[in-house]
Amino acid sequence: MKLQKTIKEFAYITVGTAIIAASVFFFMQPFHLSLGSVAGLAIVLEDLLGLKVSVITMIINVVLLLFGFLLIGREFGAKTIYTSILLPVMLGILEQVFPENVSLTGDAFIDMVCHLFVVSLGQSILFGQNASSGGLDIVAKIMNKFLRMDLGKAISLTGMCIAFSSALVFDKKTVVISVLGTYLNGMVLDHFIFGSNIKRRVCIISNHREEILDYVLNTLHSGATLYEAKGAYSNAVSTEVIVIVDKNEYRLLMNYIAKTDPKAFVTVYNVNEVVYQPKRTV
Repeated sequence: MKLQKTIKEFAYITVGTAIIAASVFFFMQPFHLSLGSVAGLAIVLEDLLGLKVSVITMIINVVLLLFGFLLIGREFGAKTIYTSILLPVMLGILEQVFPENVSLTGDAFIDMVCHLFVVSLGQSILFGQNASSGGLDIVAKIMNKFLRMDLGKAISLTGMCIAFSSALVFDKKTVVISVLGTYLNGMVLDHFIFGSNIKRRVCIISNHREEILDYVLNTLHSGATLYEAKGAYSNAVSTEVIVIVDKNEYRLLMNYIAKTDPKAFVTVYNVNEVVYQPKRTV
């Protein structure tokens, strides 16, 4: 079972890495967009060094892995090593299969938008398997250890530095699109990772509490938590019903509350993740 699970994980990682490689090759390279990533830095260095993007990406990733092992230790598992090597290999294959790589859209801005959505899809697959494409993640961990910088801020900072580095080689339009794309990439990635998992925490105070509870438990087949709430002005004590529901359940619940008790007091919060650890019996 463990072997099958490992094979399945690396299969997903391979697919995710292939999607990222295709996005870099077909949407970043034609207009030399340097969105904040190792591949983006490789696109900048391509004209300066005269080497292909795949070769430069491989060199940078190997150097970063070595620095990571020296400065941080063996925190980089097989998945990080695998993706760091696989990405430039796949870029090299695409360079051989499509030697005349031209833009599919003919517009740099549209290419940037396409890249954001496609690469975020690939990255979300990797994150789903607790993996990453290496590169900037290694730099971020080094900065986190020695500069005490938050990982998210470290990735954003290095990404922006790479985007601005395109000014050394390319025109102003390319620089602006690269910086804009780097900024938007985090937002789009958040949507892919968290968007489908967002749930809503609905807090309900109603005189029809029992009816609403019955609907939640027996129709939505969801759980609920009860809290005692005391009004600061009136000192009136009431019971608040807390429910965690997905998007479809939320719509059904709100429709039911509107029909059952239009005067109910309801507050709603977005929940990005719900972690449940069942109790173990000895």
